[in-house]
This record gives sequence, structure tokens and C-alpha cells, in this order.
Amino acid sequence: MKQLLLQRLLNRKSQPFPPAARQQPSLALCILMDLIGYASFAVPLLGEVTDIVWAPISAAIFMRMFGGAKGFFGGIFNFVEELLPGLDFIPTFTIMWAITYFRKAKQNRTIVLKAR
Repeated sequence: MKQLLLQRLLNRKSQPFPPAARQQPSLALCILMDLIGYASFAVPLLGEVTDIVWAPISAAIFMRMFGGAKGFFGGIFNFVEELLPGLDFIPTFTIMWAITYFRKAKQNRTIVLKAR
């Protein structure tokens, strides 16, 4: 029984999707997540109390959306940004979307050299 479990663990793939094949979240979804974070500004004193509830949820969503080290460190930053009063204006989801989008676009550029 132990050998069968060990064999299955060794033969299975480490991730269902390799990091290179991870799909980037949409810009619309990132903007929506930032707007939900901004919603706490609608009610001045109640907003900071709702941030206590929203901060861990937002951080977990951030980690899941972006994954890897970007998702981990960005999720921690997002958590702290939502908890600290007055920092809700920072669009962390949209900033990370832009960073990953332009970094991926830069990597996908190819240089074509023409022989004369």
C-alpha cells in the first residue's frame, strides 16, 4: 500500500498548469477588484471596519489570480494596503496586471534580422 502511494506521488505532475501556461487575469476583473476595494470610501467610518474583513479576502484572491512569487508578495502587499487606513486608493490588482502584461509583451517580442 505504501509503495503504491509513493509510486503515485512520484509519477504525478507537480502542477496542473506549468507557470508558463498560466493565463493572465483580465483587466476588467482587476479593475472590478480594485473598485470593490475602493467601495469602503463610500462610508467614512464604516469603511475602515469593512477593510478588516475585505483585506484577507482580497489578499487570497490576489494570490490565486496571479500565483507564484508575484501572487504571494503582491497578496501580502495587498493585505497590508487594505488594512492600513488611507491607502485604499492604490489599485494593486491593476498595477500587477500591467506589470505582468507588459513584462510578457516584452518577452514575446522577437527580433527579425534580414540577411543581405
